[in-house]
Parts: sequence; C-alpha cells; structure tokens
Amino acid sequence: MAVGVRWAEEPGELVRLVEAARGGDRASFAALYQRFSRAVHGIVMTRVARADVDDIVQDVFLVAMERMSTLHEPAAFAGWLAAIARHRAVDHLRRAPRTTELPELAAPCGADRAEAMAALAAIRSLPPAYSETLTLRLVEGLTGPEIAASTGLTEGSVRVNLHRGMKLLRERLEGGLP
Repeated sequence: MAVGVRWAEEPGELVRLVEAARGGDRASFAALYQRFSRAVHGIVMTRVARADVDDIVQDVFLVAMERMSTLHEPAAFAGWLAAIARHRAVDHLRRAPRTTELPELAAPCGADRAEAMAALAAIRSLPPAYSETLTLRLVEGLTGPEIAASTGLTEGSVRVNLHRGMKLLRERLEGGLP
C-alpha cells in the first residue's frame, strides 16, 4: 500500500487507473507511479545499497508497465507491484558483486563529503591487507593492538601494514598512483 494514500476511500479509482494503464494510457500509469513510488522505494531500500535504490525503483516501474497485461485483478495492483519490487531487488543482489555498504560518514555534504568519499575510494583501491588495516584504524578508530587482537595479525604486522598502507594512500591521494 502506498504511503500516505488511503485506498479504502477510493478503490474504484485504483481499478480505473490500472485498467486505463493496461490499455496504454501513460497518464494513468504516471498517476500509479505517483501513488506507489514511495512504497516501492521503501521495499527496495530495505534490500539493496542506497546508491542502487533509485535505479531499481525505475526498473520496477518499467517492468510493471511492460507486464500490465499479465495482471489479472486490477485491485491487486499494490501487491503485484510490491512482488515485482522484491524480485527486482533480489535479482540485483544476485548479479551485483558482494559488497558492504559503509554507514554515512561524519562529513555532512559538499567538499568535505566529496573529500571523504575520495579517501574512502582510495582506501578501497589498496591491496586487501592494507585497506582492511587502514579501514579498521581510520574508519573504525581501532588502535594497532586492537586491530591485532581482532584480526589475528601480530602487532608488528599491523604496524607494517599501517605504515605501508598509509604510504600508498598518501601517494594515491596526491595523484602519484592510480
């Protein structure tokens, strides 16, 4: 059910819009999009990374528009659309490489956020031993001994990884390496 819309007060309107959209009326489909896009957005957002949500929401509505003729009961549009949203999100996760979305950084917006995102991308581009150790230190705030304790590395290895990783990170941020 769409957020903020009370379909119980206008079930006939939903059926009319769905039937018109099935007949190719794009204005009716646009009205359905307006009423259900927030709900689809919420369904998708619970399953995929924030950066992918808007594209998948658009894809859900494209699929729905293409498959309107397969919807047998116009009053079931909301559930049918939600099922499409869930399936598209799962399909996206199956195709996408395994990644973990990091929580929002402290920088609120603008140049600070862009700088933080560039630094994060540079850290991610380092060899895994260095990027993991630097992430634990710079993002999670762990000390060298805490990193060693949580990863099974020796404190000496952590120091070496931090030193070499920071050197590579500086070079990448200064434009010295790709």
